[in-house]
Amino acid sequence: MDKNKNKKNLIITGIISIILIMILAGIAIYYLTDNKEEEEKTLAYTELIKEMSYGNIEKIEMTVGSTSVKVKVKNQEEEKKSIVPNTEAFIELIQQKVAEGNEIKLIQKPKSVIGQIPTMIISLLPTIIMVALFVMIFKMQGLGEKGQVYEETERKTKIRFKDVAGLDEEKEELIEIVDFLKKPEKFTKMGAKIPKGVLLYGKPGTGKTLIAKAIAGEADVPFISMSGSEFIEMFAGLGASRVRKLFDKARKLAPCIVFIDEIDAIGARRTSNSGAETENNQTLNQLLVEMDGFSSEETIIVLAATNRPEMLDQALLRPGRFDRQITIPSPDLKGRLEILKIHSEEKRLSEDVNLESIAEDTAGFTGAELANILNEAAIIATINQHEDIENSDIEEAVKKVTVGLEKKARVYSEKDKKLTAYHEAGHAVVSKYLPTQTDVKEVSIIPRGVAGGYTMYKSDEDKYYISRTEMKEKLIALLGGRAAEKLVLDDISTGASNDIEVATKIAREMVTKYGMSDILGPIDFQGKEQNDMFVFGENIGDRIGAEVKSLIDEAYSDAQKLLISHRDKLDTIAQLLLQKEKINETEFKKIFD
Repeated sequence: MDKNKNKKNLIITGIISIILIMILAGIAIYYLTDNKEEEEKTLAYTELIKEMSYGNIEKIEMTVGSTSVKVKVKNQEEEKKSIVPNTEAFIELIQQKVAEGNEIKLIQKPKSVIGQIPTMIISLLPTIIMVALFVMIFKMQGLGEKGQVYEETERKTKIRFKDVAGLDEEKEELIEIVDFLKKPEKFTKMGAKIPKGVLLYGKPGTGKTLIAKAIAGEADVPFISMSGSEFIEMFAGLGASRVRKLFDKARKLAPCIVFIDEIDAIGARRTSNSGAETENNQTLNQLLVEMDGFSSEETIIVLAATNRPEMLDQALLRPGRFDRQITIPSPDLKGRLEILKIHSEEKRLSEDVNLESIAEDTAGFTGAELANILNEAAIIATINQHEDIENSDIEEAVKKVTVGLEKKARVYSEKDKKLTAYHEAGHAVVSKYLPTQTDVKEVSIIPRGVAGGYTMYKSDEDKYYISRTEMKEKLIALLGGRAAEKLVLDDISTGASNDIEVATKIAREMVTKYGMSDILGPIDFQGKEQNDMFVFGENIGDRIGAEVKSLIDEAYSDAQKLLISHRDKLDTIAQLLLQKEKINETEFKKIFD
């Protein structure tokens, strides 16, 4: 397959590069070490002539074609090297000294081929580097054919719509694409044109890639897949070249599906042609040209996925390119149950496991997150040496994924323990008396992840809209921990940093994004340039900041009032946490009943 061929080429190129680097490093080390060792063993040419005139030279060893000679001086054990500027004149000088009665032994060796290898390599080095660069560029050009043809793989794995749970309405909309791939003449007879492109967008993990593969599996056609980042290269023109090669391959395999994952990497809004933007713009322009170039006989459908549709260039989204944009949402209660059933088929579940209850407690979770929870539960059950996955294993997996790993071994002082207990009790008590907040499921002062403790709430319903009252009460619940610290200990700590961060974000979005400010009104300030903000007045930034602060101050004051009114419940829960370290839903309700 192309994938294996490209992988092999990359490996060969890598090996050649490593060998070249090793050779160069070896030569450099050879010369450096050789020079250091021989600095002390070198005899200057003038000194050599002087020693010869004194009759102190016993032996001279020369190599044909070399200006370097080895010299043995009388009364010295080690031989020394010397550089001779003119070998012929030097030999005549030796013969003259011998004729005068000096006993100098002259040894002349033939030229060594092996000894000349480092010099030859150095002389050929520029040529070798140029050839290596040309080979690497040629190989990188070939990577344009990197699109993976999943024709055989998909037919073996048999991914179908039945394997995709929680997206019933989205599957109905995509069935007609499958029909067109199977029987295009049925549509063309009516004069209908199938969409050239379908954009799938939604949160990460909702199943965009899976449903794209399911379309190819249902239609039983080749599935060519590439990631948007694979088109981006440091060499100008390579991105556009890869797009051309990808669609050339698609035309040969038609009918087929081309899937581009994370298309925002190449499909972002075009800007001025300067610097790195030029290459991205060329790649996007080539993609637009290729999508316009499909003829009616070529049954090629381009599917693309992104979780940032607002970044895409409008030219991509016009009719004739990505005609349809389908939102892939997080699954609802029914969808979560179906997803859990699919991912639990190959897992050993205990009889006490209730998938419906798990689906109710995981509102807002994506398909990938649900699969991860069941996988973590299987790992936890194995570690706990359970015969089957029990309900407690799944509950622990949910906490591990959402909050972090439990750290029972961490030791902290009684002061910190008391502060954490009142902090978490503050969250729990305040939430109990706020009508829009969900029931408390568990309160713990055992550290998890980066948190010193946590308060977990039941998420038993899917929310598509959040009211202003609910957001204001969420602020109160978030600041309940800080309010409890101040009320009981008359001090505050860094433990509320995450609560403050989340609360500030909610308050800012209420004012700038959702238009929930009585003073500023229903205006969207978010994402505006500084020049655009002047339309609303010179001191609009100060007014926005004042509104955000007002919401936070009001929520903090309300949290303090609730805790003062129910101080007995706050003390009871905090003391129970200090004793047991963890309170479940039943124990929490019993305190209030």
